[in-house]
Amino acid sequence: MPMEAPALVLLARQLGEHSLAWFAGAFAVSVLGAGLACRALQRRRLRRSPADEPDEPRLAAGLAIGFLSILGAASLVAYIASKLGDGRLLGLADQALANAIGEHLPWAALVAFSWLTHLGDAELLAPVCVVVALLLWRRAHHGLALGWVMALGGIVLLNPALKRIFARARPLHDHGLALETSYSFPSGHSAGAIVSYGMLMYLALRLLPARWHVPAAMGAAAAIVTIACSRVFLQVHFASDVAAGLLTGLAWLLVCVGSLEYAWHRKRRAAR
Repeated sequence: MPMEAPALVLLARQLGEHSLAWFAGAFAVSVLGAGLACRALQRRRLRRSPADEPDEPRLAAGLAIGFLSILGAASLVAYIASKLGDGRLLGLADQALANAIGEHLPWAALVAFSWLTHLGDAELLAPVCVVVALLLWRRAHHGLALGWVMALGGIVLLNPALKRIFARARPLHDHGLALETSYSFPSGHSAGAIVSYGMLMYLALRLLPARWHVPAAMGAAAAIVTIACSRVFLQVHFASDVAAGLLTGLAWLLVCVGSLEYAWHRKRRAAR
């Protein structure tokens, strides 16, 4: 890497050369941070009685509005990005990071992440979605079941739409451990992971005894960070793809949780 290269590109190169150490640090900070945040949230008494369910019509309307808002904002960002031209700084940094990871990541670690990345596969999350929805419905948590299905269904629709808007090619690799044929930006695994495991954490906070809250939060953080980093390590996504996937998924997760909370609040207010 020549010394006249931009600082961001040099930094990306350094991150790629020590990617496992950075992953370990991000993993530890995320998991511990999730546990501490969950401890703080326990004081807010998030658990409710089974009969206290969100109002379904308001929930559906809130989710629909949130979905269209995210899609519209993403379309605007895509238009702006299309005017920046090729060879921009972020693209150079993405490529420098991918090259450094390809040169320095041990083969054993690459194989391990090729297995861990399946935690974000649609083939795994789709049956989980069905099973959780059926369990919630059977236990009379109809509002939560609707919110859960719309959250996962929404990101399944949203991410491919964004991929077609940006139409970014994936990075090249020759390790043969992962093969993807769709567009690269944003990362579907990252977006799906933060929505799926984030919603599972939310359901755990609502329905499970308090002793399970911290483990659920820490487990969700561990899964999200591992899946997101695996996509970069396997070189099926650039780092900016993963960052965009996480941000997109987080935005949709906040819309879903916010809609559930709003529907709950309106129903309780109407009851009073």
